[in-house]
Amino acid sequence: MTALAPILDWGDLPDGTMAPTLDTLVLLNRDLRPGTDLSKLSRFGDDCWDLNPAVFEDHMSSMVVNFTLLSIEMRLAAKFYVWQLLNHAEARAFRRAGTGRIAVRTVANAFLNGMKFVLEWFAEQGVTELSQVTNALLDDYLVALLDHEVPLERCYRRLTEIRRLWAHRHILPSTMRLPDSPPWGGADTRDLLDRPCTPRANRTRRIGEPTMQMLLIWAIRFVEDFAEDILIAHSEYLDVHGRLPDRKNAGGGPQAHRHRTGELGPRVVAYLKELERRGEGLPGRRRDDGQLEIAWTHLSAILSCSSAFRKTATGRLVLESGLPISEHIYLDASVVGLLEGRPWRENRFTYAEAPQFARLLSTACCIVVAYLSGARAGEVLNLRRGCVERDQATGLWLMTGLYFKGAVDQDGNKLPEGQMRPDPWVIIEPVAHAIAVLERLHPHQLLFPAKIEPFRRRSRRSRRLGEARNDQRIAADLAAFTAWVNAECIRRGRTDQIPDDERGRLTVGRFRRTLAWFIRRRPRGLIAASIQYGHAHTQMLQGYAGDYDSGFPDEYAFEEWLYRLECLAEDEQQLVEGEHVSGPAADTYRHRVTEASRQFAGRVLTSERQARDLVGNPLLQIHHGRGMTCVLNPTTAACQLRGTIDDPLVTPDTDDCRPRCPNLARTDRDIEYVKHQVAELEEIVSDPLAPPIRHERERHELARLQAILDVHGRDTR
Repeated sequence: MTALAPILDWGDLPDGTMAPTLDTLVLLNRDLRPGTDLSKLSRFGDDCWDLNPAVFEDHMSSMVVNFTLLSIEMRLAAKFYVWQLLNHAEARAFRRAGTGRIAVRTVANAFLNGMKFVLEWFAEQGVTELSQVTNALLDDYLVALLDHEVPLERCYRRLTEIRRLWAHRHILPSTMRLPDSPPWGGADTRDLLDRPCTPRANRTRRIGEPTMQMLLIWAIRFVEDFAEDILIAHSEYLDVHGRLPDRKNAGGGPQAHRHRTGELGPRVVAYLKELERRGEGLPGRRRDDGQLEIAWTHLSAILSCSSAFRKTATGRLVLESGLPISEHIYLDASVVGLLEGRPWRENRFTYAEAPQFARLLSTACCIVVAYLSGARAGEVLNLRRGCVERDQATGLWLMTGLYFKGAVDQDGNKLPEGQMRPDPWVIIEPVAHAIAVLERLHPHQLLFPAKIEPFRRRSRRSRRLGEARNDQRIAADLAAFTAWVNAECIRRGRTDQIPDDERGRLTVGRFRRTLAWFIRRRPRGLIAASIQYGHAHTQMLQGYAGDYDSGFPDEYAFEEWLYRLECLAEDEQQLVEGEHVSGPAADTYRHRVTEASRQFAGRVLTSERQARDLVGNPLLQIHHGRGMTCVLNPTTAACQLRGTIDDPLVTPDTDDCRPRCPNLARTDRDIEYVKHQVAELEEIVSDPLAPPIRHERERHELARLQAILDVHGRDTR
């Protein structure tokens, strides 16, 4: 503990503001993880505060507040302010974040990303007490921020921390209060910077289609074709590791098997003959000088005997066997999985490879689960074994788990431990299968633990308490998975490598946006060569998204918004170039295209939820199908709608279009498709060998399509 002063004199404190002492707990009024050792909690007098005991999300990275990053003049005031944000009942979340109590994670990020800079800048101007800050100094701060050409997002954060400090002046002593008037006269940040900051949600970049397709193909190959081999090899690896002498001596493995007299020799002979039959050498390793030597420790574990047997007559059997020494320690597990009809590995797994492939398999499962469920990254990484069940009544696979975003109590305060999702995700069978593989891979409760092997322990220097992989670790795993696949493709001369994604590195958080894009742009496209989105449109949204609280429908709405604007731009261009439109809804079509282009051109969205609202605008209800265009009015539509009439994401079923529907329009592009259909039917009708029933049916359809062409041509004249 760092002694800041013998006595902490805060002066007159506002009612409700507690005066911490050097020994006051940093997380005094915060919920703590079960099993937290109170004696190890950070105290106010410490210069580095460990906030991890109040972080319940198992996938979160370590959270600390390091006050040594500040000059000594500002350190005590910073500690008091941060302590109040963590513990004062009236310390609230700021602006768009909501009205509830400020979250621990927000405090940690605020200190690192903005507060530290603000306080240091004040110190550089000679400020020793925050009450010395004037409105003129705040103006100088703004000018300095603009002069340094700081990135826009960072500018927003550094201005936000000034506003946060001012907004909490009522809980601070007089020596720490900013001026009474709002900073910069209360002007909005976007006006001060003359530029709006793009909302974070809209900056999540989807993964490119070629990259996502190949990534998913290889992930499913691992889960469906390679998993059994990897699971068996990894199990053997754990068994051998548990029998290593150092593990047994440390109490981490089973006791050495005591062979009866004369029992070990025949076992060694049988083992050596099996190696000879396979054409393999003795398990070995390469020394620092480049020479190969027998891996006696592993050999004794394989034979379940003491490593001292090397000095016995039985050990001499090994030395005199005439077998070469291998550079690897091969496991017994055979390889039976196939890749396009051929074994996916030429050799058995080595001892060193088993944990590496276990990690690759876990990553493949993560890709399948995260992408095909539509769950948020944190929700996926916090999944626990037993989270999947099959509803016998409906035949649906259901996945349950915690959610953290939007999990609040009755007062609007964030629930740090999260909440169990009230409605489970509806998932498809490959997701259920991937979770079943994970449950066989390791004994952990979390499906994606930071350490797969139970004997691996976290570093003693690590402050992080969460047991799941964090975002950075899973991103590294995705990179390693891609690297292995591409190296294997090069080695085998294959062409199905995973191409680089030009939009940035692969992260689990990007899967959700990519899925929304695929559902909108490729609703019936093949995924991973064999998986098809066979659900109806509404079922997909419900299954991958759940209710609107999940946030996924908003992401889908954003993709829908972009897609419809692209279509409108093309429709308007075609009208300008003289495209003809026929059908009962032709006039409405022309009005909507013209008016929507005028109204929405250059429109900037500030949130995905706004996209959901705008998608429901009647001007955007134009849906192109095969040989027809639906100018949707849900109240008069003749088809079965996908969704309810009042749902902004409701769409027509263009595969079930009714010929007499008043919402129909046909563009010249639609007519080209109809002409192609007519040509095919004319060939069938003119075939004298066609069955009579088919001939009559196609003749009626040909007459209907010809009437459509006649009407379109007549209206053109």
